[in-house]
Amino acid sequence: MTNMKVTDRRWWARGESDEPAEVPSLKPTMLEELEARIAEKDLEIQQLLTKYRGASDEFEQARARLRKEVGKDVERGRRSVIVTFLEVLDNLDRALEVGAGPGSEGFVQGVALVRQQFISTLEGLGVTRVDPLNQPFDPAKHEAVSTAPAPSPDLDGHVIGVVRPGYVMGDEVLRPAQVAVARIG
Repeated sequence: MTNMKVTDRRWWARGESDEPAEVPSLKPTMLEELEARIAEKDLEIQQLLTKYRGASDEFEQARARLRKEVGKDVERGRRSVIVTFLEVLDNLDRALEVGAGPGSEGFVQGVALVRQQFISTLEGLGVTRVDPLNQPFDPAKHEAVSTAPAPSPDLDGHVIGVVRPGYVMGDEVLRPAQVAVARIG
């Protein structure tokens, strides 16, 4: 019989350190360096993508805010122009009242047609005339310019006369109606 000698190469069996010795890499050093650089670049790309997405979201939010503000500015300008035209309509109403005499039927009829065309144009823009007569006084829609004795107790606080009509556009008051309000005693 031959005597054989066995060498146990297991690190835990030899009583050495609990951890295995570093296994030498089978990759060339240049390849390891390239892989490390690629990993760095991947990380850098991810960071740039995150920054880009954040900037893109911020830009879209700013664009939406700008669109909303421009829309509000256009609507304010539109309302301002319409309020100016309401004075013209008031003057047409006054011309009809003054011209309602004998021999002025043609003039009155012409002004009445222009007035009706003007009202139709305003209605096409969404403007509605407020007729508050015999309705309860509402300070959001009416401007009290005078008071008068109430003909009956149930009309106390109601509009009994309209000095100048009011106009609304949707839910917004363009111009409050100037009214006379009934008061008891």
